[in-house]
Amino acid sequence: MNKRIRTIFQYLLFLGLGIFFAWLSLKNLDSEKSEQIKISIKNAKHWLIIPVFAILFFSHFIRALRWRLLIESLGYYPSKANSFFAVLIGYLVNQGVPRLGEVVKCTILSRYEKIPADKLIGTIILERIIDAITLLIIFAITLIIQPQLYSQILEAFFSSAPVKGESKEISTLLITVILIAALVIIIALWMKIKKKTVADLLFLLKKIGNSILQGIRSIEHLKKRKQFIFLTIILWSLYLSGGYFGFVALQETSAYGIKEAFTVLSAGSIGMLATPGGIGAYAFLLQKTMQIYGLSEGIALAFGWILWLAQTTVILLGGLISFVLLPYFNKTKRQ
Repeated sequence: MNKRIRTIFQYLLFLGLGIFFAWLSLKNLDSEKSEQIKISIKNAKHWLIIPVFAILFFSHFIRALRWRLLIESLGYYPSKANSFFAVLIGYLVNQGVPRLGEVVKCTILSRYEKIPADKLIGTIILERIIDAITLLIIFAITLIIQPQLYSQILEAFFSSAPVKGESKEISTLLITVILIAALVIIIALWMKIKKKTVADLLFLLKKIGNSILQGIRSIEHLKKRKQFIFLTIILWSLYLSGGYFGFVALQETSAYGIKEAFTVLSAGSIGMLATPGGIGAYAFLLQKTMQIYGLSEGIALAFGWILWLAQTTVILLGGLISFVLLPYFNKTKRQ
């Protein structure tokens, strides 16, 4: 298949997935739930939009500083402003075409800072590996502080009403077995279509494992590794606090705290990866997640979409402003 056609097909597939999740999220929206949402938004603490926007913008700035540390390890020293502009523009492009934003931000920094683009791509790959490791740690923390969450998630997303006399433990076990079986079938189909052997699969798993180890070991070789780890902690703490402020904004969610914020961060991160800009998937996953904690369907729906809209608005505004300021900043810098 032609590479361009394959790219278009993948984009349409993920966009279609996003629209499907949006439909799942909104299909049960009736007049009663709409009224609940209107009242909830009317009574919300609207002034909190300012600290939420500030947190989101600052998180992007921290990401730019962290990326800059990786670039400095190669012997190049881009400006903080150009790194920040490139990150925001990259996020903006990713809203439309997933992963293209990573290429665009490398191209931008390469153009304005005279850094080879191929070397910048290497730092992006390393950054993504480290983010994946960090996200796994977030998942682990979420489940450690809420041991019952795994079975609750399975019940909320996959289980129908239990048959009389059937325990939830059996239902959860059954769902787990089905998920594992589905994964095995998907892998088997992939091997059949791609004509791969068990040895090829083991090689791929080994390659992924080596990439993760390489990502961990690469931190040891950074000149400012303590600073890199500190920025990583700050970055994900900002993501966590964004969800917490979201709780405070609505009266119905104000009783939730850090434990629930970890769950929102975990579910939201999956949603952002699943579809372009998290459209549909982010709100749907947060809606289902918050229903686990007893939040009504209507308010959970509003909560998910409000958080997604806040993040998307920051990216749209920040990306567009960066497009305008980037050439102006570099023009004045050269004078």
